[in-house]
Amino acid sequence: MSSTDPAQISPRLFALINAGLCSAAVGFLVWLIYFHEGSSGPTDSNLPAFNALLNSISAGLLLAGLRAIKKGKRALHKQLMLSALVFSGLFLVNYIYYHYSQGDTLFQGQGAVRPIYFALLISHVVLSIVVLPMILTSVYFALTERFASHKRLSRWTWAGWMYVSVTGVLVYLMLHVVDWTG
Repeated sequence: MSSTDPAQISPRLFALINAGLCSAAVGFLVWLIYFHEGSSGPTDSNLPAFNALLNSISAGLLLAGLRAIKKGKRALHKQLMLSALVFSGLFLVNYIYYHYSQGDTLFQGQGAVRPIYFALLISHVVLSIVVLPMILTSVYFALTERFASHKRLSRWTWAGWMYVSVTGVLVYLMLHVVDWTG
């Protein structure tokens, strides 16, 4: 076995690594969005669209991965789910870069759409925080061939991950595509 084989990482060590990594990621994102001020230069409107594309691809891969496992195509399922993980990871890197360089985007909508937007955004953010360690744990269970645990957790993980991917696209549309001012 190689030194990077997940089977060499004990469940206890994995839990510590997962908790530390996810806590650091969430802490960094809170600092980035709420305390760091982006540049005062022009906004690059292509990055949010690219993020929406990455979220859309992740959602499509999640759907295809679910179909594959329901048809008993385990190898295809693994490829699709790891691809969804890669696209979600690319999303996170791009999201961090965008918010580091541009700062936060304020929602311009008024009236009845405002509480709808914030309910969607809050549920998206909270579930993304919850689902990140679940995704990593589901992947760990699969790579260490703990398939019963993987299956039990992944039912919930898949639903949360899909919700976060889809609502990420909806948040993008509400922030950057729909004109709420007129």
